Amino acid sequence: MLEFILERGNYWAIIGLMMIGLYTLFAATNLIKRLVGLSIFQTSIILFYISLSRIDGGTAPILYGKDAKGHGGGHGEEAAAAYGADAAHGAADAAHGAASHGFEHVYSNPLPHVLMLTAIVVGVATLAVGLAIVVRIREAYGTIEADEIRDMDLDVALAQYAEDHPGEANPA
Repeated sequence: MLEFILERGNYWAIIGLMMIGLYTLFAATNLIKRLVGLSIFQTSIILFYISLSRIDGGTAPILYGKDAKGHGGGHGEEAAAAYGADAAHGAADAAHGAASHGFEHVYSNPLPHVLMLTAIVVGVATLAVGLAIVVRIREAYGTIEADEIRDMDLDVALAQYAEDHPGEANPA
């Protein structure tokens, strides 16, 4: 059992990062700290996908040696196309696809890495927009603490209600 846990240390680290990010996201009242928690959570998800896509002994998906010449049991381009179709189904299928098509080498699937690169770019853009919104909130309210902002909004809403409905009891 201990060997099972130790062999998957990267997944335990990812789970730890995920829980830290999620806790920070929900527990913090400071908006900047919430954005940091969101970034940590997103980073853990990206690390998870990269860990899943790793193949032991896999090389870059560039055919070389016997694989490139079509002597590895496949038929050159047909074998490479079939392997590419198998690789789209994930890391386990990619390793199986290489063996079933007679390739000499095991190739890694680049698709998860490319998708995570896109996720990183989207995450940076989202963080930039979030920080810009926090700057505007700070200008409007004079604080970035969510509790203080909520209290100010409640006071304004109650004052507006009292102004719109004179003589009625305060709903709060």
